[in-house]
Amino acid sequence: MKSQTKSTLISLFPPFLMTYAGGNLIMANGQKTWCVAKPSSDQATLLANLNYACSQVDCRILQKGCPCSYPDNLMNHASIAMNLYYQSRGKNHWNCDFRASGIVVVTDPSYGNCIYA
Repeated sequence: MKSQTKSTLISLFPPFLMTYAGGNLIMANGQKTWCVAKPSSDQATLLANLNYACSQVDCRILQKGCPCSYPDNLMNHASIAMNLYYQSRGKNHWNCDFRASGIVVVTDPSYGNCIYA
């Protein structure tokens, strides 16, 4: 893709959106990114993602009484674990794939005292 075409493509999107070009995520204005579970993910997939991510990274933040333990549901816990994994692996889009059940977002999913890294 020509450089001018890339610039035109990126300028068509608001600054908070990302585009996918040649295997690379292009983030406008160097936005920070997070990985969360797709809302359409089923419970078995969320559980598998949670278990896998927590076997690779420290998920103590999900333990009862910790900032991210509530709400206590698979969507929340899987998203937090998937993001911990994604952040620890260099924020590459492929580290948020989780068999097509993860999505990279540019809106901070943090809530209350639960801060997504």
